[in-house]
Amino acid sequence: MIRVLVVDDEPMVCTHLTTILGTGEITVVGAAHDGAEALEQVVRHRPDVVLLDIRMPGVDGLTALGHIAALDDRPAVVVLTTFDVDAYVLQALASGAQGFLLKSTPPDDLRRLVAVAADGHTVLSPEAARRLAVASSREDRTRETARARIRDLADRETEVLTALGEGLSNAAIGARLHLSEATVKGYVSRLMERLDCDNRTQAGLLAFAAGLVGLDG
Repeated sequence: MIRVLVVDDEPMVCTHLTTILGTGEITVVGAAHDGAEALEQVVRHRPDVVLLDIRMPGVDGLTALGHIAALDDRPAVVVLTTFDVDAYVLQALASGAQGFLLKSTPPDDLRRLVAVAADGHTVLSPEAARRLAVASSREDRTRETARARIRDLADRETEVLTALGEGLSNAAIGARLHLSEATVKGYVSRLMERLDCDNRTQAGLLAFAAGLVGLDG
């Protein structure tokens, strides 16, 4: 079973998400309504995935994310919000969140993407990906900086980075590029070290910022 903690300051939202997710291979182990309670429940329940609203009164999601990311056995944290991509979302992704989903994500997609996050992969719904692409390319200076960081990558490395920006798993990347999953894993590890990215999501953000993944990617 995939153990999920839902964090939102609106109890009705937590109830709705619990109903959607509490089927099949997913079980909701708890619901929290602010960042302090979220951290407490992460330590108590040890979920595999935390769906985290970042705009909450009291201890907000960004603060909670910082504490959760510092845990030795930390869960995957996926930002879940009704808001468009903004500085809060981008900061959360840069701080170690594994992905970003809109609360309007269809139930079937939400369940599928929670399972993807539990497997350690980047999570972006198609709509979230499009919005992230727009936000990541708004400033020319940001794009120029990103392109400078990837300028010396080999063609194959650029292909792998592009696939990370699309949220593909190692198996899916291997199938696209006709590589073994172990070879892809090696490429990903070297890319993150070379590009100074802490996780796959940060590498994916870099792909967006550099324009490797477009609005229809």
